[in-house]
Amino acid sequence: MNWFYFALITVISWGLYGVFLHSGQMAMGDPVFGRYKAFLVVGIAYFLVAIVAPIVFLKATGGNLAVTPKGFWISLIAGVLGAVGALGTLLAFGAKGSPAAVMSIVFAGAPIVNAITAISWHPPKGGVAGVPWQFFLGILLAATGGYMVVKFKPDPAPKVSPSPVAQVASADTD
Repeated sequence: MNWFYFALITVISWGLYGVFLHSGQMAMGDPVFGRYKAFLVVGIAYFLVAIVAPIVFLKATGGNLAVTPKGFWISLIAGVLGAVGALGTLLAFGAKGSPAAVMSIVFAGAPIVNAITAISWHPPKGGVAGVPWQFFLGILLAATGGYMVVKFKPDPAPKVSPSPVAQVASADTD
């Protein structure tokens, strides 16, 4: 069951990813280029986590840095896909997509793409006929769930500004 706990790390970190990414973009204070600045900082984080950490783990456990050409290129494509996904997320935020809507579409759609790609690359015995109906139902439920979260997400509470009476009262106490 250790794999499950590691998967939960991913669920939590990716579940928080969109909210922090959007908040970082907004905190840049640059409505035009803030998303690109946030993406640049995400790249620094990727450097620290995806380059420094594996080197430390490999060295600490007696591993080496040798890779095969095929493994290198497939892994590089995976990294590019991850980075393009992060950029797409930021661009969606920049096009006025809310973190709740954007990330719901991402997290409902990505498992569907993953499932279809996985069975295409590793077809089951019997081809499509060998795929249980529950698999297709799961895809339909994931798509429906993503739609419902986006369609029915609660709107944030309006920002309350002090009433003119409260502002006058506050000025009198100063």
